[in-house]
Amino acid sequence: MVKLKKDKYLQILLFLCFVVLTIAYMIQYVLGFQPCNLCIIERIPYALAIIIILLSYKFREDQIFYSILLLLVFLFSFIISIYHLGIEQGIISESSICASDNINLKTKDEILNSLQEIRISCKDVAFRIFDLSLTTYNMMLSLIMFLISMKIYIINNGIKK
Repeated sequence: MVKLKKDKYLQILLFLCFVVLTIAYMIQYVLGFQPCNLCIIERIPYALAIIIILLSYKFREDQIFYSILLLLVFLFSFIISIYHLGIEQGIISESSICASDNINLKTKDEILNSLQEIRISCKDVAFRIFDLSLTTYNMMLSLIMFLISMKIYIINNGIKK
């Protein structure tokens, strides 16, 4: 990995998080592709990472703590992306996260209201770039960001190679 100062790595992570969230919201609101529940969950680590990075700039004395949080956030992001990719590929069956909330509907009005809501299955890929799903890109990006976070952790701990 390229030798940069810790602040540059943090700036790279911050920039990537903003880009990922911007693209996700543009695809949803500008292009009109509705995300599934797991796609929405996959956005959470990026928002958390932005908060953690901003806090690390504000509170300089807890850098090891923040670098560990970043590692955990991007590890979670990578794991949830692998899980989502497994559902997309048919390797893993859909869970209750992906299931419809229409199971406990009792009145006619509840049923009619639930039909107006658009539910996207986690196994259906609505948007692809170069024939890869956004989940695949998220998985790769999460791994890269995990490795950058590992580099930040190493720098904060003063670990020599």
